[in-house]
Amino acid sequence: MDNFNTNTKYVVFKMNNEHYGIDIANVKSIERIQSFTRVPNSPIYVKGVINLRGEVVPIIDLRLRFQLPYKELDSNSRIIIVFVNDIEIGLLVDSSSEVIEISPQDIDNPPTIKDSSTEGFIKGIGKKDEKLIILIDLEKVIGLKEIEQAS
Repeated sequence: MDNFNTNTKYVVFKMNNEHYGIDIANVKSIERIQSFTRVPNSPIYVKGVINLRGEVVPIIDLRLRFQLPYKELDSNSRIIIVFVNDIEIGLLVDSSSEVIEISPQDIDNPPTIKDSSTEGFIKGIGKKDEKLIILIDLEKVIGLKEIEQAS
């Protein structure tokens, strides 16, 4: 479990009318939607890859990863480019809204819900201006543990 001991800035985005946050230290950029190239035999939540300024970046559809209902991409849809352990990955989200700072005392441990599709993906729940923001654990979302165990 991460120790939340200093104020941290989070990039906040929306999916299914819920607010989610990613530590800004892991965020490289936020991009508009572009065309994907499908990758055969990849997990269902991997949309494909994009060419981002000469780099090939895999794209994970967070709706599929979190088992949320399907939604068409629209003008608000964004790809959040993140870095985790030297791996660059794009996260497809409904919309990106803002960067906020959350102090450690405003972060609670995630609820323990058995058989939850997002169990393990949640690092904490942040509270800011009457909003609850689900802070996601990027390593678990992109499956780094599985990648490391497989190698």
